[in-house]
Amino acid sequence: MEIIEHVSVLHREGTLLGDAAARTDPSAPVPTCPDWRLGDLVRHVGHVHRWAAAYPSRGLRTPLDEAGERAAIGPAPSDADLVDWFREGHAALVDALTRAPADLDCWAFLPAPSPLAFWARRQAHETAVHRFDADAAAGVEGPRVDAAFALDGIDELLRGFMARSGSKLRSDQPRTIRVRATDGPGSWHLTITREPLGVTLGDAPEPADLTLSGPARDLYLLLWNRLPVGPARTGAVTGAVTGAGAGSWAETGPVAKVELSGDETLLGLWRDAAAIGWS
Repeated sequence: MEIIEHVSVLHREGTLLGDAAARTDPSAPVPTCPDWRLGDLVRHVGHVHRWAAAYPSRGLRTPLDEAGERAAIGPAPSDADLVDWFREGHAALVDALTRAPADLDCWAFLPAPSPLAFWARRQAHETAVHRFDADAAAGVEGPRVDAAFALDGIDELLRGFMARSGSKLRSDQPRTIRVRATDGPGSWHLTITREPLGVTLGDAPEPADLTLSGPARDLYLLLWNRLPVGPARTGAVTGAVTGAGAGSWAETGPVAKVELSGDETLLGLWRDAAAIGWS
């Protein structure tokens, strides 16, 4: 995807998130993030947007320290001002990315064609995943992201976050997972060992311990631990996904229409280890 496409998605998803927050009580629980209320979610994304905007807007080449982060984020909003505060930060981030030059030189923390490409991509996916959370808190399933964006997000998650040296996705015995989209050109073969995750693009000839096949959007939200697998797959798999234990959401909310073939307990390993430290 191009930078302009990521910025467009960021604009749309942030607008939808703000709209969901505006019509929902900030004390509403977020079933996909059981430790949060909606107000916590909106503050988190608002903080991330302000923090992220500092890099392209100021051309910062090193990470902000704690004092710098506090200055970038600014004072905490009241519940009454929360949605307006979020919308202001979101608009400022979109503006910073839109105005930044193509040759922008600033700090980034995942591989990308350029720092600007990194920040546009990262914040588009940050916002899209949390927009799904906000819709869950509102009790609705909002508009779906398209397959191309979902495939891009899967790739960022697998080859970016999960392949980092600090990732906790490890196994004493080598295990393999194949992720295959059924509605677009996306296939990843994952090798989980004591070392950082190995990712091979395309269909590897050797079989995997577990194969996940389904629409890109469903795989995207499943791998981000936002959706349980569909009702045909029960027991350990359904309960394995973070957010699936949130009461009525697990029983009545949307499910990932993903076919599993092989050792389904590997979804439990993914749930426990696929945590993201940096946004």
